[in-house]
Amino acid sequence: MRLSRSLASVTVAVCLVMSLPYDALPHARVEVPKATEPELFGAWCRNRVTGSHVIAYCHNPYPRTDSVRLHIECDRWWDVDSDSAAVDAGPAQTVRLTGRCWKEVRSVWVSHRKQAR
Repeated sequence: MRLSRSLASVTVAVCLVMSLPYDALPHARVEVPKATEPELFGAWCRNRVTGSHVIAYCHNPYPRTDSVRLHIECDRWWDVDSDSAAVDAGPAQTVRLTGRCWKEVRSVWVSHRKQAR
């Protein structure tokens, strides 16, 4: 008879706990930080090499200003490599960068830098 009384009290306790609303139950709450979206940045650039001359067009579709520079590496060891001055490509703006080598061009690339707000 003792077993049935303890079983009855446990059953009543379980039923009471199960009938409580979710917010009333003790449980750990974990704050999950909201994921921040990456800031869209960077002008889209296309380069054209014609002989020893280089032209790069950079268009910035984003709201933050992008400071772009043209870098040219010449093929000959005696030919001077060049880096252009930084040019600011504002929002929805296209800029043109030019440069050249005396002879052949080995490689061309454009570097980007965010402007301080």
